[in-house]
Amino acid sequence: MAFELPKVTLTLREAPSRLRTFLGPILAFGIAMLLGGLLVALMGKSPWQALDVYFIHPLLDSYNLQALALKASPLVLMAIGLSYCYRANLWNIGAEGQFVIGGTCAGAIAIFTHGAPDNTLWILPAMLLAGVMGGMVTALIPAILKVSLGVSEILTSLMLVYVSQLTLDYLVRGPWRDPKGFNFPVTVTFDPAATLPPLFDGARVHVGVLLTLAIVIIAAIMQGRSLFNFAVRLLGLAPRAARFAGFSEARITLIVFALSGGLAGLAGFMEVSGQINQLQPSISPGYGFTAIIVAFLGRLSPVGILVAGFVLSLTYIGGEAAQISMQLPLDMTQTFQGLLLFCILSADILTRYDVSLAKART
Repeated sequence: MAFELPKVTLTLREAPSRLRTFLGPILAFGIAMLLGGLLVALMGKSPWQALDVYFIHPLLDSYNLQALALKASPLVLMAIGLSYCYRANLWNIGAEGQFVIGGTCAGAIAIFTHGAPDNTLWILPAMLLAGVMGGMVTALIPAILKVSLGVSEILTSLMLVYVSQLTLDYLVRGPWRDPKGFNFPVTVTFDPAATLPPLFDGARVHVGVLLTLAIVIIAAIMQGRSLFNFAVRLLGLAPRAARFAGFSEARITLIVFALSGGLAGLAGFMEVSGQINQLQPSISPGYGFTAIIVAFLGRLSPVGILVAGFVLSLTYIGGEAAQISMQLPLDMTQTFQGLLLFCILSADILTRYDVSLAKART
């Protein structure tokens, strides 16, 4: 006797409910919390203590709140750039590599100008420009391959992540290694002229956080109010209609990838100039991949991405604290982020589609 599995049929809703659209990410986050708590319980730890360490304790003092802003800033920048690609139904998976190359190019300016006077004003703008251009060029490689040869942008953008990371690793262990660094694989510490100034005396947050907020505001104003945003959404929803309306698919592909890579490179510049203040073998704890979750959790909306960026940055701050106070592995943070992405995508399917099962046949 032979059996067949039930057939799953997805039917696109003409007008998804606004209530479902609003509640989808919230329910997804709640389910991910339950699954994460279950994993913590299976490891013999208290889920309630983990909840406190991960999501409540970091909000109770100014030191952690500043750290939260610093963690959220690169996530928000990269997620806004990725949202343009995803709205156009293009899949840039390489924001991590674009972040690394952006930080590397910005760091190169700081290294080659090491020893310059503290009042040298052109170094920071040059680092910013180098970071943006580095990320942009890295992102344009898969875009050009896609529009010219039809190569999958998913594979090329992802593979470039490893190229970027290994390039940085080679430079800091080889030609850029600090000769006075006791043989550690790090570069010289950046001069004050090459570091982002704090918002106020004694603050951890730097002026780059204000730039991130400005970009969120600009993106929110432009969304739905510009012809380019309309073209991006039309390309993602109906490519044939976009071509009929006169929008060039190749041109939009190049622009959204360049925009995405440029913002990732800007985030890399902020990280090395405002946080690390030198180059080392790794300058990212996985921000580029987490930004994908931030983009979808924020529903590809700039304001939603800002909120989602702070939520996901809590997992980084809380994960470091849980590793110390509860002896939980740091990989638990990435596990929760993966669960969250799975739940968000599932909620998105249930929001946009009607799911039906055909009876199994014998």
